[in-house]
Amino acid sequence: MSLLGNLVSQVARSAMAPDDAQRNPVNQRTTSRRTGGLGDILGGVLGGDQTGGYNPQQYDRQTDNGFGLDDIIGSLTGSSQRGGMSTGAGGLGDILGSVLGGQSNRSSSGGKGMLVAALMPMVLSWIQRNGGLGAALSKITGMGHDNQVRSWMSSNEVNDNLDPNEINQLFDENEIQQVAAQTGANETEVRQGLAELLPEVMNQLTPNGNLDNEAEANQEIDQIIGQLSSRLGTLK
Repeated sequence: MSLLGNLVSQVARSAMAPDDAQRNPVNQRTTSRRTGGLGDILGGVLGGDQTGGYNPQQYDRQTDNGFGLDDIIGSLTGSSQRGGMSTGAGGLGDILGSVLGGQSNRSSSGGKGMLVAALMPMVLSWIQRNGGLGAALSKITGMGHDNQVRSWMSSNEVNDNLDPNEINQLFDENEIQQVAAQTGANETEVRQGLAELLPEVMNQLTPNGNLDNEAEANQEIDQIIGQLSSRLGTLK
């Protein structure tokens, strides 16, 4: 079972799509603005009217096959077999690691799907470094964003996202520059993506609107980061 399975699998599918760079190109002139819901960057990657698309209010925790991890792994490896990949939440780290590892071998940088895939470990590592789900939410609340945090944890409200211009209060400028260089995106797009992805990750980690499952959420984050670290090297 997984809290982040639906989100990670949809991000991976978008990043791997052959037309990602054409459909959602990076390094575009982007207006930096505070958005609602999935927003501009994340909404462009996960939104739309595609059948089986992403639903921010979908909190049903399913087994791997329920959100297509076997299919994603098969398309990455060219096989229907998992091979050495782990099951459960750890498998999500395998998938992200394979997507990002494959990106480094491509001649083109991909599109916004690949950008969001690169931002996912950045967001999860930030939560982990700041003491886990509860402590990370407390830090953001302490910055004066208590109403926004409540919207992320609500199962009925759309996300009231962060202001991209305030993202540097949470994330190091070097991290932002590194992701921009790796993905071909500009720094405005990176900040916009972080301002939208962090709230949606928090949304998915709090399906009941509270911190009742905090231990489970933190364990899942640790598993994903562990798998990513083994595939891509230690995450800072």
